[in-house]
Amino acid sequence: MKLSQLYGWSSETAPMSCTYIVPTVLNMLRSLKPKSVLDIGAGNGALCKELVAAGYDVVGVEPDPDGLRIARDQCPEVSFYELAVADSTDVLLRYRPLGFDVVVSTEVIEHLYSPAQLVAFARTVLRDGGHLLITTPHHGYWKNLALSVFNAWDRHADPLREGGHIKFFSPRTMAQLLSEGGFKVCRHGGVGRLPGLWKSMVVLAVKA
Repeated sequence: MKLSQLYGWSSETAPMSCTYIVPTVLNMLRSLKPKSVLDIGAGNGALCKELVAAGYDVVGVEPDPDGLRIARDQCPEVSFYELAVADSTDVLLRYRPLGFDVVVSTEVIEHLYSPAQLVAFARTVLRDGGHLLITTPHHGYWKNLALSVFNAWDRHADPLREGGHIKFFSPRTMAQLLSEGGFKVCRHGGVGRLPGLWKSMVVLAVKA
């Protein structure tokens, strides 16, 4: 029996990170011109709602049943599946046998004990030459130093938060994860604050 995964979804309110992540995601998708987009870790459907409004054929997967109920209520036109990245992709490949054009996953991978599973899941459901667009909190020398100088680690990586962050990626470790998972990074940047102090990194990779 599959265990439920709870991340605290209780309303349709978009996460604060959407204010600086979603515009960049939509801008990058416009350059890729995909028809189909899969959102891994769809949460309460906030990003899926924006993707539908932009005209994409959208599917979402989310392991949290509370988030899934909210997502289905606010995005009835989207097909959502209660799936974690450790689950089989068979139902998605039956839905789209040739694979999706783009897989998007925003602020999800840092919550996973095995982030390589997300990369493998994405690769399996992508068409040949498809893209993975992933965001995660940025960690590098200057940001880590600032967190230490201002004694902000307890707030930034709150160990008391249910479903909080358990992985902290730098551009180097994210590139290594994607390379080992069969992807080639073709674009890397960040959003929120100045370079080096970004709130999140944004990485676009192509299925190699």
